[in-house]
Amino acid sequence: MPVRAVLFDVGETLVHPAPSFPELFSTVVAAEGHDRSPESVTDASRAVFHRFSEAARDVELWTTSPERSARFWKSVYERMLRQLEIPDDGSLADVLYATFTDPANYALFDDVEPTLDELEAAGLVLAIVSNFEAWLEELLGTLGVRDRFGVRVISGREGVEKPDARIFRLALDRLALDPTDAMYVGDNPEFDVAPAAALGMTPVLIDRRDRYPDEHGARIRDLRELPNLVRAVA
Repeated sequence: MPVRAVLFDVGETLVHPAPSFPELFSTVVAAEGHDRSPESVTDASRAVFHRFSEAARDVELWTTSPERSARFWKSVYERMLRQLEIPDDGSLADVLYATFTDPANYALFDDVEPTLDELEAAGLVLAIVSNFEAWLEELLGTLGVRDRFGVRVISGREGVEKPDARIFRLALDRLALDPTDAMYVGDNPEFDVAPAAALGMTPVLIDRRDRYPDEHGARIRDLRELPNLVRAVA
């Protein structure tokens, strides 16, 4: 069967902190008197990346309420601050949390709108399945793309998070599609590629920063490569 719909993750797939997470983080801590380079922030973020896997393992639903979100993200920022040897009594983690939950601090990747245009012109249905707080709706509206996705399954509204297969099934049910009709695009092998593949969807890894060079299966560095993959499946 040809692909009839393309479903997307959001964070680091369609949307990014602007100008980037390391640069914005570096700017915030510098304003508090702690000069750290974006490169050092990147290194610190790698050291805490496993926090997301921990949350999934422990079914710690970090997007499903403002309280859960604040507790989870502050734990991430606190670990990063320790890695960066920046003392904090909790107030700097609060500032970071406020910064990264402000829709004004996000932008679309440059390759997003041209890709959506091409997919829509080909008659494909577009949808979202994302681990994100409920304010993603506001963010997508601010960025001018919310209405391009007829189905938006956001964990903060649904109470279930990837890699749980139920969040993918919610989207497929609302689209009235079988998994084999759908392609899923995301930036994380554990949370995006593996569960989509297990359901029978066609997974595509968007690896913008070449984090997973040894990942098997469809892997792209730029979203504008996606329409050719869709045509290849068809």
